[in-house]
Amino acid sequence: MLNTMTRARVIQVWFVVAGLAVVTAVAFGVQMTLATAGMLLALALVPPLVLFLLWPGPQSVTAGEVLRGTDRQG
Repeated sequence: MLNTMTRARVIQVWFVVAGLAVVTAVAFGVQMTLATAGMLLALALVPPLVLFLLWPGPQSVTAGEVLRGTDRQG
């Protein structure tokens, strides 16, 4: 299952989890101050940004594949 996950899907799941954390915090009566809002915003935005920057790209074609040819896509 994890091999078929795309970068966009992982980021979507993260935003849902972060949103549920905010809703749960408000439901349990956490006092929403500017510092709390900033921390929740960082919780929601920083991990997807890191994931986006570090996600491996498609593998490049090797010299042997260029010389012999290959049916590999991507």
